[in-house]
Amino acid sequence: MSKPRILVIDDEPQIHRFLQPALEAAGYEPIRAETAADGLKEIARRAPDAVVLDLGLPDFDGKEAIAKARAFYDGPIIVLSARDKETEKIDTLDLGADDYVEKPFGVGELLARLRVALRHTLRTRGAEPLVQAGDLTIDLVKRLVTRSGQPIRLSPKEYDLLAQLVEGGGKVVTHRQLLTAVWGPAHVEDVQYLRVFIAQLRQKVEPDASAPSLIVTEPGVGYRWLG
Repeated sequence: MSKPRILVIDDEPQIHRFLQPALEAAGYEPIRAETAADGLKEIARRAPDAVVLDLGLPDFDGKEAIAKARAFYDGPIIVLSARDKETEKIDTLDLGADDYVEKPFGVGELLARLRVALRHTLRTRGAEPLVQAGDLTIDLVKRLVTRSGQPIRLSPKEYDLLAQLVEGGGKVVTHRQLLTAVWGPAHVEDVQYLRVFIAQLRQKVEPDASAPSLIVTEPGVGYRWLG
């Protein structure tokens, strides 16, 4: 059985020296690229199972690389960057990145994010219709949410919001992405409105709405489904 191929696009040799043995030990086959152009060529030549991408590349910005890659690649992209501004995180996620890990980082965290992203891709490609989180079941085909077999009443917007989060499969979904998908592009600034709906949704689906464990807030950025 072939190992999942992970393309690391970064111009820092020490990052490759650090990540290559860690990825190999975790059962992956690391592929190396040091420029955005070479990374895009590698993706086009043979699509990797996931991409780990630095934003500060020598030929052009990593955000531009994400936009170009998303024209022909639907696998996970995890951004690895020293840029820690919330706007940078939001921009990369809105462009199509699946997650964002700040430098300096722990390899354990990166590998965990990678596992989540790969699981999400498998679920998406397998079109898994049922999602189970404890005694909560979400049927994405029938648009039905139950707890221990009993239906939970959700408004159409609440269900659409939940579905967007669940289909994210563990990746961060930004405020903009949620507002655009559920309410339309005219509502991308209505973050407080979104918070109200998230609070309502948590009251209905969380085991303990005062300590959310399924719909987790990424401060200033968006939300993540951890069910």
